[in-house]
Amino acid sequence: MSRLFPTELELMILNVLWQAAGDGESPMPVREVRQKLAEAGRELAHTSVITTLNVMLDKKFVVRTARKNSYLFRAKVTREAVGKKEVGKLLDRVFAGSAESLMQALLSADDIDPESIAEMKRMIAEASKKQGKRK
Repeated sequence: MSRLFPTELELMILNVLWQAAGDGESPMPVREVRQKLAEAGRELAHTSVITTLNVMLDKKFVVRTARKNSYLFRAKVTREAVGKKEVGKLLDRVFAGSAESLMQALLSADDIDPESIAEMKRMIAEASKKQGKRK
């Protein structure tokens, strides 16, 4: 993945492309990307979407294939890879690298349900087991 972080708009486009891939609709033409952005409340000119997708192509966030008189785009980076980088950036910028502080902030959120907490506990236990095996 590129060392660069996606902008807010690029992240919105990646979410559209990731969703399309999950629904079996990937790759997508620019007009469909634009339509999905509009449905999400982000109205943009067709040329703005093309320009942003071309910047994302340069950053290696997407790949482009030609089809007749248009191009189709799909995400080259995974949601997991981008999420990991974004969490790392958040961890450094807001929590001074403290995973404990990040977890404390997450757990103090008012809208977190008991099932999510139980799943996080399971994930932490699994990660602890893996760490123990590496040592």
